[in-house]
Amino acid sequence: MIQLDLTGQVAVVTGGSSGIGLATAELFLRAGAAVAICGRDNDRLARAERELRERHPQAQLLAARCDVLDAADVAAFAGAVEQRFGRADMLVNNAGQGRVSTFANTSDEAWREELDLKYFSIIRPTRAFLPMLRNAAKAGESAGNASIVCVNSLLALQPEPHMVATSSARAGVLSLIKSLAVELAPEHIRVNSILIGIVESGQWRRRYEADGQAQAAGQSWEDWTRELARKKHIPLGRFGRPEEAAQALFYLATSLSSYTTGSHIDVSGGVARHV
Repeated sequence: MIQLDLTGQVAVVTGGSSGIGLATAELFLRAGAAVAICGRDNDRLARAERELRERHPQAQLLAARCDVLDAADVAAFAGAVEQRFGRADMLVNNAGQGRVSTFANTSDEAWREELDLKYFSIIRPTRAFLPMLRNAAKAGESAGNASIVCVNSLLALQPEPHMVATSSARAGVLSLIKSLAVELAPEHIRVNSILIGIVESGQWRRRYEADGQAQAAGQSWEDWTRELARKKHIPLGRFGRPEEAAQALFYLATSLSSYTTGSHIDVSGGVARHV
């Protein structure tokens, strides 16, 4: 990856305490940006902050507990970022996980929960940080990136019947991102997304550890994931790594993609069937 100097710029990453979010925060710190991360789990957040500070002792880093579905939490997080750094140039919206359910067994409550999570994990942070992003954009095209990048799923374009609520919500989010891109383009704020397939995560690790047959056979994590990738017909034959998704987010958030808005990058290992 081309190394940029992001000194003086501030990146905000929601869901930054693990997985893709943590890997993204790492890339921003490596490039010299100040970084603010948030997460819901205090222990996981503290562990992420400790790891980042160990690797980047001189880093300007803020870690705050925040539930992105809680408007007061998000407002407090934005206030903390403004008080600490005085600005925000790049916002990475990274929150949420998939819900396995069919139309027949998805309750009204489950539908509401899924739609609420997928939409408002983007709406609330974007609304809270938009004033700072506008200020960054007004600083001039060469001085600020002023960008929003969202982690979305390939399900937005390629729905699965066993994940009907998540697929539907992800498609709506894709439309939301396109609408935001058009609305904010005149203000020089870019809005893009990545569409991920299966990426290694704590959730997949727990599934591996709970697979009694795999554990009894002494099957390694690498062999287990390769076998699952084969069953799921992933052309590259493996799960994605958090840092691979993070690199796509970094590209879209920074001036490397300065003429790109309203777009998305497929990070699915070739699973996409559409042209």
